[in-house]
Amino acid sequence: MNKNSRLHTNSNIGNTFFSEIGIGITGNSFLLLYHILKFIRGHRPRLTDLPIGLLSLIHLLMLLVAAFIATDIFISRRGWDDIICKFLVYLYRVLRGLSLCTTSMLSVLQAIILSPRSSCLSKFKHISLHHILCAILFLSVLYMLISSQLLVSIIATPNLTTNDLTYVTQSCSILPLSYLVESINSTLLAIREYFLISLMFLSTWYIVALLCMHRKQTQHLQETRLSLKKSPEQSATQTILMLMTFFVLMTIYDNIVSCLRTMLLNDPTSYSIELFMIHIYATVSPFVFMSNEKHIVNFLRSMGKRMINLNLH
Repeated sequence: MNKNSRLHTNSNIGNTFFSEIGIGITGNSFLLLYHILKFIRGHRPRLTDLPIGLLSLIHLLMLLVAAFIATDIFISRRGWDDIICKFLVYLYRVLRGLSLCTTSMLSVLQAIILSPRSSCLSKFKHISLHHILCAILFLSVLYMLISSQLLVSIIATPNLTTNDLTYVTQSCSILPLSYLVESINSTLLAIREYFLISLMFLSTWYIVALLCMHRKQTQHLQETRLSLKKSPEQSATQTILMLMTFFVLMTIYDNIVSCLRTMLLNDPTSYSIELFMIHIYATVSPFVFMSNEKHIVNFLRSMGKRMINLNLH
């Protein structure tokens, strides 16, 4: 493999990346544990609880796999064989696809929750968790089939020096595909991403339109104390809107950086930037979701007060 692609020599990049991964794993673990305990204690689940809990699980697994892959990028170690390379890279790509699918579904569910009774979406408000799981399972199988070509193109290349391969880690690379196969695969992936991102865009636009209508209807009540308080639905909606916008921007940025890295022949600088940027959403999202949960906020406040009191004494 090209020596310029051996990022393990740059300890600053590695330390920054592993710090990001550690923060993300901690946040997603805490959020997943909260939803598990909430389910065990018998709380009535909201329509968005299952996608949020599933998203935290997907991000947790994705970050764990990313951390393991990163050890073969930033840390010198023995090379992997073809089976390990295919399994890890394929699993990571599938988890990233599931993150996109679940985030898109979350935006659609939030639009359904806020839709008025006169809307055609209101009939989906009583959708069961079974239907949500079936939809997620269908999207998961579909994306696994689309990404199956990676099982053929990923190979172990610990000692090769050719520039025709796409660098993944010190041990793994992606073989160049034929023009026809590459075109078909790129088209399928583009259709998938554009479809899901379009769903998020339409859902976000619909939610913003509903919030604007609601603000106009309650404008004459702004002087009362009741109108100044945000409802839980409005707070959750603003949280999801922020995450949807951030996720779309990160997806677009990821595609741009990936194209630049391909044109620059696996430039290590652009690759390191891509590694850091594509995990920002998985790292930040659990903390944004937790900031909207009163039980978690109150728990953290009480813990903070106890720590301050212990330090004072």
